[in-house]
Amino acid sequence: MPVEAARCTPRPAAVTAAPEQAAAAAADTTAGSRLAVRRPRRRLGWLAAAGAAVLIAGAATLWLAGPFRPTKSPAGPGPDPTSLATVVERSLSSQTEVSGTLGYSGNYSVVVAASGTSQPSGTGQGNGGSGQGSGQGSSQQAGTFTALPAVGQVVRRGQSLYSVSGSPVALLYGSTPAYRSLSEGMSGTDVRELNANLIALGDAASTELGPGSDYFSPATASALDRLQARLGVAQTGTLQLGQAVFLPSAALVNSVSATLGGPAQAGTAVLQATSTTRQVTAQLDATEQSDVKADQQVSISLPDNQTTPGVVTSVGTVASNPSAAGEGGSGSSSAGSAGGGSASGSSGGSSAATISVYVKPADPAALGSLDQAPVQVAITTATVDNALVVPIDALLAEPDGYAVEVAAARGARRLVPVTLGLFDDADGLVQVTGTGLSAGQRVVVPQI
Repeated sequence: MPVEAARCTPRPAAVTAAPEQAAAAAADTTAGSRLAVRRPRRRLGWLAAAGAAVLIAGAATLWLAGPFRPTKSPAGPGPDPTSLATVVERSLSSQTEVSGTLGYSGNYSVVVAASGTSQPSGTGQGNGGSGQGSGQGSSQQAGTFTALPAVGQVVRRGQSLYSVSGSPVALLYGSTPAYRSLSEGMSGTDVRELNANLIALGDAASTELGPGSDYFSPATASALDRLQARLGVAQTGTLQLGQAVFLPSAALVNSVSATLGGPAQAGTAVLQATSTTRQVTAQLDATEQSDVKADQQVSISLPDNQTTPGVVTSVGTVASNPSAAGEGGSGSSSAGSAGGGSASGSSGGSSAATISVYVKPADPAALGSLDQAPVQVAITTATVDNALVVPIDALLAEPDGYAVEVAAARGARRLVPVTLGLFDDADGLVQVTGTGLSAGQRVVVPQI
């Protein structure tokens, strides 16, 4: 029975490493190996039978010595079942698949600060992971918690985040924390944030304040009176330190540390929250950091095996050990967090250093009602255009590299040595180059 060359599913790292045993065997049986690949016709007569026996013995030695095995064993006499695939010219992409966690961007922790102020600390990313910000506010004096949000509640601009001694603390949007009382005649970044919020809430028209204005004008005082009236507090036209908390976005409360009726003393933790922007935090091997850039397209595989597209919003710059990161848990408000939110995905128990990659899903609705869940992220790390592409299964392991078997006219077949390029594991394709190989030709692949 003729033995054909071994078909394989190689990996890029194996391209340059041919087995020493196979190379030695091939040096003595080069002609026999090539004949075996071409599937010789059976000949009659004892001389042909004797030659075939020698051929089979040599080829069997090569087969046993090599690291690759046929993908399908013959069911009986004759060659392995095969089919033909067309060599095509197209673009090809290489992907890296990493573990990640679905959650929300941002990570905000609100505590009662010194001097009777309530101050949220920590940083968090805004929409899509772009830009960091922190929030800070205060209550006029230490007192008693009289209103607290529920876990899972979303607090938006102009709404009360919590109350101390009956006085609501409103949530306003901004990356600059509140650090002083604001009144007419003052100017600064915090005043610009206040003016922008008053316009967004409908308490003032943009023609009155100007969304980019950083001056506290009489129009600002009038608009602030209207906001205070809606909150049910004294209409003073002045924003006292502690009447508002500035956070980069709406706050999704994920835990409440304060106790209703408990003392609001300095240092008392009030609540922890994230933004409402869906985000996937993936862990990438630090050595691959240069392969991933912001705005790269990715594919997210959800727990129900559905996939949805996404885009990289930012790539971390600080490597960490996965085991150490896992010990920290999730939901903490570390000030250095670039993406915040939920826990990071594991990297299969590897001790290699990783960096965080933050991904914004293109269609948040496709994520359903999941708040936190493990996911897989396929990141495109390289792309090549106008490449000759064949199925990975079409590759034949040769002593000095790889080849494909091209089907010619009248059933003839010939081996074409090829150099391997980019692999697309998702579609089972590989880029090849070789003299005499062109688009439209047909190559032999194992029959499925």
